[in-house]
Amino acid sequence: MRDDLRKAWADTLATAQPTTATPTTPEAYADNLLARWAEPQRRYHTTTHLKAVLDHIDALEDHADDPALVRLAAWFHDAVYLPERSTNEERSARLAERALAEVGLTERQIDEVSRLVMLTVTHDPDEDDHNGAVLCDADLAILAASPGAYAAYAAAVREEYGFVPDEPFREGRAAVLRQLLALPRLFRTPYGAAHWEERARENLTAELALLTPQTG
Repeated sequence: MRDDLRKAWADTLATAQPTTATPTTPEAYADNLLARWAEPQRRYHTTTHLKAVLDHIDALEDHADDPALVRLAAWFHDAVYLPERSTNEERSARLAERALAEVGLTERQIDEVSRLVMLTVTHDPDEDDHNGAVLCDADLAILAASPGAYAAYAAAVREEYGFVPDEPFREGRAAVLRQLLALPRLFRTPYGAAHWEERARENLTAELALLTPQTG
């Protein structure tokens, strides 16, 4: 998978780079990012998640205005990930800005990738934000997994927050689930809405029930 991802990075960068950009050797950037995605504190936000998001973007790319920039945002969206911190998306966006400037992308392109990375804080793109819809749908597609795969995802998230005691974790995780369920739509692309919305809401509701103390 690592070799496949390195090739995917190189292909995406070649597509995105303006013809006036100075040619670069992309391998070092790919290796740096892949090392970040393989850090030991990660249990869900791993290279497996990165590969899954990129695969989902492949399926949704016809809905994006600039699929290459969406793919670059996927590479960076959790490139900085420390579960105990709340600034991961901001720090990931800054990393993207520095790296993409070095490889010759335009200011407009860099701003768009940075914006998309920051959008993963809320997963709530505007109605006409086609790039944002594709990235957010690809990132949230795990919510529509089979019950077994969803349970594995939820368990991996719990492992990442192993330093948090059970009760505060349940409260925090339940708040996240309620925030997602309160969105008018979890998925904004036509494909995501048709194929993932119903199952995702079923999975979220089932997990929330497990986290919520029963009364009476």
